[in-house]
Amino acid sequence: MAARTNATGRVPSSKGVLRPERLARTVSFDEVEPTPATAYWIERIWSVRWDLDEEAVTSIVPHPSISLTVERGGVGREGLRGDGVWVTGVVSSRFDVTHVGTGGAVGIKFHPGGFTALTGIVAGSLTDRVVKAAELVEGFESLAGLPLDARGARDALCEVVAGIDAGADGTYEGVTEVLRTLRDPDVTRVDELATRCRLSPRSLQRLFQRYVGVSPKWVLRRYRLHDAMTALDDGHVGSLADLATELGWYDQSQFARDFTSLVGTSPSVYRDRPQPVD
Repeated sequence: MAARTNATGRVPSSKGVLRPERLARTVSFDEVEPTPATAYWIERIWSVRWDLDEEAVTSIVPHPSISLTVERGGVGREGLRGDGVWVTGVVSSRFDVTHVGTGGAVGIKFHPGGFTALTGIVAGSLTDRVVKAAELVEGFESLAGLPLDARGARDALCEVVAGIDAGADGTYEGVTEVLRTLRDPDVTRVDELATRCRLSPRSLQRLFQRYVGVSPKWVLRRYRLHDAMTALDDGHVGSLADLATELGWYDQSQFARDFTSLVGTSPSVYRDRPQPVD
C-alpha cells in the first residue's frame, strides 16, 4: 500500500482495530483527551487522514460507544459515503472503513452511555445506524468545516458538547460503574456481573438498552475478544487453549467460533499472519 501522506505509526489506544500494524503504515492517526468540562461524557477526540495511491480497508471490531464524526474526502462505510457530520450508533458486528484517494475524519468517541446521558436519546434507537448529526442535536451541523485534526478540532468539538443542556441524569453514574466492573477480565458471565452490581438480569438488560444500545452479553463478549486480539497482536506465546481459558471460554472450539465469526479468520490464522517488513 503506497501512502503519499506520512503515516504517524500510531494506532488507537483502545482495542479493536484488526491488524493495527497495517493501519499505522497507511494513515495518519492521532487522538487527544477531551477538555476537563466534557470528560464526563467524552472518552477521547480522534482524527485520521490519508493520501493514498490505492484503496485501503481498515476492519474494526466495534466498541459499545456512540461516535460523532466530521468526514470529508475518500471515506466510506457500508451504506454511507460522502462528506458530512454524522452520529454513528453502536455497530453490532465487525465493520470495514474504506480509505481512498485523499480524505480524513475527526470525531468524538463518547463513553458508553455518555451520549444518552448528554442528549436523552435512547442508545438502542441508534444501534447499527448512521444518522446526520443535525437531525439529532441542534448545533452539530456547525462542525462541518472543522480541521480534520484532533488537536486542532478538540476545543470546537468540546465547546458544542459543553453547550448542550444535559440536565441531571443520576442513572449514568450507575451505568459507568457497571461498565467498569464488566471490564474486569475475571467477569466472564452476565449473571456474575448482575450479582456484583446488585442488579437483576432484567434490570441490567433495560439499563444497557437505554444507555449502551446493546446487551450486557454483547459488551462482555466484545471486551474479551478485544483482549484476545490484543494478546495475539502483542505476540502471545502460550497456547490458544490457555488464552481461551484465561478470557472465560471453557471450550476452545467455542472461542475459535466466536473469534472467527467476528474477526473473519480463526485465532490461529490471525496469530500466524505475516508481519510487515520494515
